[in-house]
Amino acid sequence: MIGAMIVRTSGASNMTTLITGVAGFIGMHVALRFLNEGLPVLGVDNLNDYYDPSLKSDRLSQLASFKNFKFQLLDISDQVGVERLFKSTRIDYVINLGGQAGVRYSIENPHAYAQSNLVGFLNVLECCRQNKVKHLVYASSSSVYGGNLKQPFSETDSVDHPVSLYAATKKANELMAFSYSHLYGISTTGLRFFTVYGPWGRPDMAYYLFAKSILADETIDVFNHGDMMRDFTYIDDIVEGILRVVKKPPQIIDGVPAKVFNIGNHTPIRLLDFIGVIEEKIGRSANKRFLPMQDGDVPVTHADVSALYDWVGFTPDTDLKVGIGKFVDWYRAHYRV
Repeated sequence: MIGAMIVRTSGASNMTTLITGVAGFIGMHVALRFLNEGLPVLGVDNLNDYYDPSLKSDRLSQLASFKNFKFQLLDISDQVGVERLFKSTRIDYVINLGGQAGVRYSIENPHAYAQSNLVGFLNVLECCRQNKVKHLVYASSSSVYGGNLKQPFSETDSVDHPVSLYAATKKANELMAFSYSHLYGISTTGLRFFTVYGPWGRPDMAYYLFAKSILADETIDVFNHGDMMRDFTYIDDIVEGILRVVKKPPQIIDGVPAKVFNIGNHTPIRLLDFIGVIEEKIGRSANKRFLPMQDGDVPVTHADVSALYDWVGFTPDTDLKVGIGKFVDWYRAHYRV
């Protein structure tokens, strides 16, 4: 059900962007960027307990002082609630970052992914159709590439063999969006995020767990014996990419108005080297426990971002040491360690 309004009403502009999952890691940063540029934001989130809800509340507090920010407690899988929201407010753009995240949790709780990532996304699509939203930008994932061996991953590669239910739901989102673009002319753009990190990040992510354990002098789990590579992408680059993409919706004159882009740092880092950067920034070595590969995981992710650059003239490029340094500084300040 829709909860009470928590923060401010929107500003004078009548161009409003709806951000689902606004209390999440990426959602908060995107909202903050939009608000700092004077763009009205309507944010929704269900504030579930997949991880500590207090962190989500703390993120919301970063947005609460903006007069052109409005928040509503809402689960996007609530069809009646989502329809009521769209009818009560003119929404011009939608950035769908709501949904159940995490590869490994999809093995433990698959129904959460069906509800949020499939039912919830359908509700958003239907409301975009019924209310003539100008552009829907939504979160996909590098996980859709599954066990693909060709590197780097390109949007033209086959993604028909997901190795986790999470990945399957994200591929389903891309197919659902394409069908709505084809049938109804809705402009949709999916972004395949590659291992996003930075301040205010998700506590279930490896870099967050590594920092927490190193600072507490606890052992960290290093899966696949450290023989993995990831395309780590700093949050500010993700936000910049989203902002640029929102401003350039695909058009019917170019065919079906649906696009999908990789957004990653296009520089894979070996897991042990990544841990080494965290150790360097913290000033302490990690106690490592080497373990086999986890179910649903993949050995390498590497983004080809040439299509994104051709479309909006932007390529993520934040240096890992800079990004991890900012994360460690935030973590120490936030948790006072």
